[in-house]
Amino acid sequence: MTVLAPQFSIDPRALRPAARPLQWPVGRQRAGAVARTGVPGLDALDWHDAQACQAGDNDACARLFRRHQADVTRQMWRFSRDPAVCQELAHEVFVEMYLSIGRYRPRAVPFVHWLRRIATRVGYRYWKQQARRQRQVPLGDFDRAVTAAAPGDPAAAAALLHALLARLAPADRLVLTLMYFEECSIAEIARRTGWNRLALKMRAHRARLRLKEVIERAQLRDQLQELSYENA
Repeated sequence: MTVLAPQFSIDPRALRPAARPLQWPVGRQRAGAVARTGVPGLDALDWHDAQACQAGDNDACARLFRRHQADVTRQMWRFSRDPAVCQELAHEVFVEMYLSIGRYRPRAVPFVHWLRRIATRVGYRYWKQQARRQRQVPLGDFDRAVTAAAPGDPAAAAALLHALLARLAPADRLVLTLMYFEECSIAEIARRTGWNRLALKMRAHRARLRLKEVIERAQLRDQLQELSYENA
């Protein structure tokens, strides 16, 4: 039997989240950088609506969508800077949420953490599909990101880092994206991906070395340091 999910309409205004200052990968990851809702009562609302959605209440499912649309869209922006692709990925996250809501256990984990796991899985799957089609980010896209990255422009600097990370293997790219764009600790990355913490620490170390090699090959070390200081 085919299960039809509700049609989730992504608000175009959510496709370009506000740019944040570039935090270039230096020093230790700050402790306790675990995603939280930060909104009093939000977990309780999610708990109630998730249970209602499990009971077949599509209105409750729509409320979950509206409540988390901006956060999911912002997260999917980490996986693609193409607004159309970002919108498609965000839509896929909510469809997967709807289809797997029966397996969610409200007492085990906050809904927002469960939803971000789905978003991470959807984005990582997209990267792996892209990697099979082309081994590296197109040179034209990379050159445009380099040219646009001017000191004092955090959005352009973030775009340049995004293009550099795109030259890594999907798993390496995911770890560094979650660490430096999402400010996740190793523990939070393990929760989102289901990967072993010790293996994650080793992968993060190796991914940083590979990123350093990419930067040096592109002769961008001085430019990136300047961007980092300008946006600190």
